[in-house]
Amino acid sequence: MDAHRRQLVSLAHPVYFSLLASVAAGIINTVWVSRLGGAAVAAVAVATSTENVLLGVALVFASGTTVLVAHARGARDPAAVRAAVRGGVALCALVAPAVAAGGLLLREPLAGLVLGGAGDTAARLATGYFAISLPGMAVFFAQQLVDGILKGAGDTRTPLRLALLANGLILLCDPVLIHRYGVRGAAASTVLCRCVALAAGLRALRRDPLVRSAARAGAAGPLPAALRRTLTTGLPMSADFTVRQGGSLVLVAIVARLGVTAVAAYSIAYKVMYVATMAFYAVRQAAAIHTAHTRGAGEDARREIGREAVLVSGTLGLAAAVLFAATGPWIMAAFGAGPEVARQGVLFLRCTGPFLLLTACFIALGGVFEGSGGAPVLLRVTVLGTTVQLPLAYALTGLGLPGVCLALALSMAVQCATVAALLRRRVPGQAGTKDLGDLPARTG
Repeated sequence: MDAHRRQLVSLAHPVYFSLLASVAAGIINTVWVSRLGGAAVAAVAVATSTENVLLGVALVFASGTTVLVAHARGARDPAAVRAAVRGGVALCALVAPAVAAGGLLLREPLAGLVLGGAGDTAARLATGYFAISLPGMAVFFAQQLVDGILKGAGDTRTPLRLALLANGLILLCDPVLIHRYGVRGAAASTVLCRCVALAAGLRALRRDPLVRSAARAGAAGPLPAALRRTLTTGLPMSADFTVRQGGSLVLVAIVARLGVTAVAAYSIAYKVMYVATMAFYAVRQAAAIHTAHTRGAGEDARREIGREAVLVSGTLGLAAAVLFAATGPWIMAAFGAGPEVARQGVLFLRCTGPFLLLTACFIALGGVFEGSGGAPVLLRVTVLGTTVQLPLAYALTGLGLPGVCLALALSMAVQCATVAALLRRRVPGQAGTKDLGDLPARTG
């Protein structure tokens, strides 16, 4: 196996299981809360969806710190590692209290906004959940930062262990606290278990050789400069995530033109697809870290990493497409879908093959861009793809859910072609290529 491929697989598989473990927290809460009735389930669903949106905020300092620490590790510069960690900590210290305090103050209007006409009971329960979960986002943000530092240092296994620890504790605490305190107990269980995982993460961070070496080094520049660098590096990644989340929400509204049955089928199928797309994002994180560690090795190394990332992720995408096509009826039956919902859901899953394969390639190449400082370019490509995707989906809804699949695949083909062209780009008159981090000035 190619050395780059071995490193990508080594970095990616702990990240994948860590992402699965993170999703498990919402699933565990929903399973136990379902015993309290539909209003309680709606409240928890709203809260976990809100947390997914706030993850985009956390990416500013978590992903920014990962890339900067990885760059410094690749350059063997302990002072730069210390500056990257200090910048991430400073940015997290500014953002986390603002989100926690703002969420606590706005918990009632937020619950009313997202639940709409779902009922006063659900809104009241969501408000109670938010009263604990939104201040607890400070713990979640701190944990994301710790994970980001460790990943940048090349350690993707410890974040996996921390995620397993948190979710194992949630599995034990949920039935007790939910039985005693209802929906609030679900929020309290999540926050308390994350506190334990955060404490373990901080301990692991103090033991990390790279971080310990950086702690003894002099700071590379003033703190405000380090903070700005983290913000500049992480903001495009956060914006990329936010654009994709926003596009997904609009897409649901477009699918709603086909009726409630189509929305139900689409929602179930799309959730199932997360099992595959999380694998793609694991490869993306691995590619970003590995590219950052080898920064300065030249264009050939970057291209080779890109090829191997596409090979690994593309293989996963092809396997997922075949698996979903073959097992679609059993998947929909497992979710208890009715006959018509199941029929449309199976049809959607069987049409997603091209989209999954193209998505796998695009997401994998995105890691090379992020690791080499080209996240702003990637954001432009994402905006382009979303701009193509939504009108196409609207125009093709006459074909039903297969039309939506076609729109997804075509927009992803545009994005893949664009990033492939940018990755091959050379700077005239130079022996090597310009670093991707310098491309934005030439891609307008």
